[in-house]
Amino acid sequence: MIDKTTYVDKTATVSDSATIGNNCKIWHFSHIRDGAVLGDDCIVGDFVYIDKNVKIGSKVKIQNSCLIYHGVEIEDGVFVGPGVVFTNDRYPRAINPKGELATDEDWEVSKTKVCYGASIGANCTILPGITVGKYALIGAGSVVTKDVPEFTLVVGNPAKIVKHLCKCGKSQDGHNQCSACANDLRE
Repeated sequence: MIDKTTYVDKTATVSDSATIGNNCKIWHFSHIRDGAVLGDDCIVGDFVYIDKNVKIGSKVKIQNSCLIYHGVEIEDGVFVGPGVVFTNDRYPRAINPKGELATDEDWEVSKTKVCYGASIGANCTILPGITVGKYALIGAGSVVTKDVPEFTLVVGNPAKIVKHLCKCGKSQDGHNQCSACANDLRE
């Protein structure tokens, strides 16, 4: 289901059972699988893979070469930088204990959620079962191994909190008003 206001590049593959919102742009060689849902006004860059049943809100920007696997939910207004990888099984194996090729039944998919307004920097890896809080910011190249609280900046491997942030993404300085955008930080 693709609205006429949405652009899908001729090289992209979008499953017939995917739901794509209004005014989206899906660029070169991207692949959106069965049951995936994208809200309105989303941008999906080149070479993005969105797995089956992934839920993506409105006004989400997914940059080139991202891998978003089954079990991931992304809320509205999220930025996903280039090369970000979401994993979905903490104990992945190619074979099961009998030595047979693993099937869907052998996977233990953990739910991952990225909340409203969060941003994930380039080349981050998000382990399964993680919640990234609203307006959180994950620095480029970070490996996220545990939940990220809202309004925080995390960096490193493993990612650790280094600052508390305003909605605008600038550092909070302990006052009630952001010095960068004048937002009331008590909201």
